Amino acid sequence: MTEARQEVSLGMPQLPAPAYPAEVRARLEADAKEVIARYPGSRSALLPLLHLVQSEEGYVSRTGMAFCAEMLGLTTAEVTAVATFYTMYRRKPSGDYQVGVCTNTLCAVMGGDAIFDRLKEHLGVGNDETTEDGKVTLEHIECNAACDFAPVVMVNWEFFDNQTPESATQLVDDLIAGRTVEPTRGAPLCTYKETARILAGFPDERPGAVAATGGAGHASLIGLKLAKGEAAPQARVVGPRGEAPSDQPQKGAEHLSSHDAPQQTSASDPDHPAGPAAEEGE
Repeated sequence: MTEARQEVSLGMPQLPAPAYPAEVRARLEADAKEVIARYPGSRSALLPLLHLVQSEEGYVSRTGMAFCAEMLGLTTAEVTAVATFYTMYRRKPSGDYQVGVCTNTLCAVMGGDAIFDRLKEHLGVGNDETTEDGKVTLEHIECNAACDFAPVVMVNWEFFDNQTPESATQLVDDLIAGRTVEPTRGAPLCTYKETARILAGFPDERPGAVAATGGAGHASLIGLKLAKGEAAPQARVVGPRGEAPSDQPQKGAEHLSSHDAPQQTSASDPDHPAGPAAEEGE
């Protein structure tokens, strides 16, 4: 492959990326060939190959991108375009544990913003920054499709549901201290490098990892039953934080919320059409 194909697309040549040591290169090359063989077109293997090199260094380095480009016959510009698009690929050295706090709409209003602010203060780092001991990288993340467990914290993409500022603080303290931490659901927790290798498509051989499963939460299952007509609608009253929600029907409540109740509009009530607003003086 020519030097021109190894340059990024900014129009300025860069120094060649450092090479992996021979023994590391040989091991990664064997793994990469195994991954590439799974696809009818080698270019399709780029995403798992980026996870593979991330499992080696804990992030996608210039060396890793050059390796992927060489194995797949791509330019480093093509590899860089993909590596910088997806947030699951780290672009700088980071911690053993990626602690992501969901700050999307539902998690935020349920306390995600408060959790994120508490962890920034407690760890002494900002978003996408790593503690001095190299244990924890803190970041805010977008929706993880676990809204019925809000607010959600993820550690190396494993779920920690229904968190509070206090429980999240204890979680990161346990990670830093090396204490065993159990996700709410899913596979046992492992380091970020180990997670990256699993995402590259290699089997998780840890005891119990394959049998671990997750599932939908109470709110999602109730919604499914309502959609199927298997449950009667009833109000669900959410009390102050720390108190269990009540599923007891409330007096006069026939729907999960007042916004779900049928509205008397011109479309649904022909006897009371909604005409244009009257102007002042008429």
